[in-house]
Amino acid sequence: MHLNDILFDRKHIWHPYSSITNPLKNYPIISANGFKLTLNNGRKIIDGMSSWWAAIHGYNHPVLNNALIKQIKLMSHVMFGGITHYPAIKLCKNIIKLVPKKLECIFLADSGSVAIEVAIKMVLQYWQLHKNPRKKFLSFYKGYHGDTFGAMSICDPYNSMHKFYHNFLPKNYFINSLTRGFHEKWKNGDDKDIIFMIEKYNKKIAAVIIEPIVQSAGGMIFYHASYLKTLRELCNYYNIILIFDEIATGFGRTGKLFACNHANISPDIMCIGKALTGGMVTLSATLSSRHIAETISNGPTKCFMHGPTFMGNPLACSAANASLFLLKKENWNLKVSFINKILFSGLISLNKHKRVKNVRVLGAIGVVETFNFINIEKIQKWFVNYGVWIRPFRKLIYLMPPYIINKKSLFILINAISESLDYPEHFLN
Repeated sequence: MHLNDILFDRKHIWHPYSSITNPLKNYPIISANGFKLTLNNGRKIIDGMSSWWAAIHGYNHPVLNNALIKQIKLMSHVMFGGITHYPAIKLCKNIIKLVPKKLECIFLADSGSVAIEVAIKMVLQYWQLHKNPRKKFLSFYKGYHGDTFGAMSICDPYNSMHKFYHNFLPKNYFINSLTRGFHEKWKNGDDKDIIFMIEKYNKKIAAVIIEPIVQSAGGMIFYHASYLKTLRELCNYYNIILIFDEIATGFGRTGKLFACNHANISPDIMCIGKALTGGMVTLSATLSSRHIAETISNGPTKCFMHGPTFMGNPLACSAANASLFLLKKENWNLKVSFINKILFSGLISLNKHKRVKNVRVLGAIGVVETFNFINIEKIQKWFVNYGVWIRPFRKLIYLMPPYIINKKSLFILINAISESLDYPEHFLN
């Protein structure tokens, strides 16, 4: 990659949550293999991010590559309207075997945000068929569900990247209640705010949506599973749809195949994505109970009003089938348990560091929360020079490595975080 290409990128290309006039530095990657990324100078760095939760099997995995090669020789894409194909049918069969039994009907979309939009539209179309339709959603402060408009309306309106659009979005209900940590002892009354809100607004609430166990982009918060049990009981009692956003947490990342398994409950609608294809191709799915699907399908329109162009893309479905095969074959639970033990043993001592507010570990996720905001550009450069790829945000330095990572490389990631804390220039006053 030439210098002119890098300069062109800086001047003309938007990157996530960045500026076109004063962008953060972007590091050119020319290839990726296993759990390492190769810079344009040939240097390899250890990936601690799984490309934002997605590349759980690492990069250039032969099983995933071969699945795409085999499929592309047959067809890379066909419209899903009026057509079906084996990769999609096989994928939906595989998904139904894995998810809670209540979830029987699947809508295949092309990104996590779209899966959330589909869930929102399912809820609204479902309630329009009732005598007293409900239109409001109950969500949680520090929650994040995507960047599209419907998704933004159920993200934290004040403490998120979407606060700039707050005045343009539908008004929903929000609650700040998830204060009991995952590993802490549950106390009576921890869920009183949830009970109060749902009892007060139950006749207006169409659905409750939550990221089960882990609030990701809102602060990497790990909360107690009993909150989910309370939500399930209340939603059952007041006939409210319960949506679980498992886009980030699905496929083993929290130590269970799906985070809702920590509470042993099922939602009425569930959204999955990210790791679904092992990070190979974008794909998501919105799963619903048969009751919701049939209610919508038996309404005046006789159909659900949504249909992305690349819905059920054969390449993506083939990659997802291969990824699910690898999850089972390579014992994801043993790999996640191994990562969990290393992260805990390596990070927990950082609780004593003067710049560290809190350290928390769950499944294959490790989080170091600092007292001060992080100077992203400076610490990012330091990490790359150290030989690792770690992408902090706000006051959080966190790891979610590919499941295939080895012990030595995990400790290099941990040591990089530990040493980075000793540089004052990595933090803002």
